[in-house]
Amino acid sequence: MAGSGNLVTLNQMRTNDEIRASQVRVVAEGEDPGVMSLAEALALARGAGLDLVEVAPDAHPPVCRVMDYTQYRP
Repeated sequence: MAGSGNLVTLNQMRTNDEIRASQVRVVAEGEDPGVMSLAEALALARGAGLDLVEVAPDAHPPVCRVMDYTQYRP
């Protein structure tokens, strides 16, 4: 399958303090806050009572989604 080498499974996703990038692109439900520091992104997610999940680690900067990760965890 073409392009499948960059897919990240749920078991491989980094969340919250596991994320190592200093800058991330954040996407949230219905909005796109854009590029920000990891500290700002974590504060945004925690302020909403949600998790920051790295969904595209190979992007520059990595793409993270603000979401409730507990409902997706295997």
